[in-house]
Amino acid sequence: MAIERTLSIIKPDAVAKNVIGQIYSRFEGAGLKIVASRMAHLSRADAEKFYAVHAARPFFKDLVDFMISGPVMIQVLEGEGAILKNRDLMGATDPKKAEKGTKGEFRP
Repeated sequence: MAIERTLSIIKPDAVAKNVIGQIYSRFEGAGLKIVASRMAHLSRADAEKFYAVHAARPFFKDLVDFMISGPVMIQVLEGEGAILKNRDLMGATDPKKAEKGTKGEFRP
């Protein structure tokens, strides 16, 4: 499998719960290396641009509002099959369909 890089964003709710370290441990446990990271507070324009693919969807405004509600942690992950590994760790987009251990598991 090829060495890949992928962008990952830890969302405002997880940042507020102070679980970044636990999430980073999951990345590292899956063989992913964090090669760059920074905390940021997205502007509405940045969030709208990043999620533009969803602009016509009914949840777009709520998604943008959520993503600008607090700081996010942005990182670049690197490793063999990094894209698929990151997707597996994130779980399904819909939390109701996500496998155990992928969404909402971290509690303060």
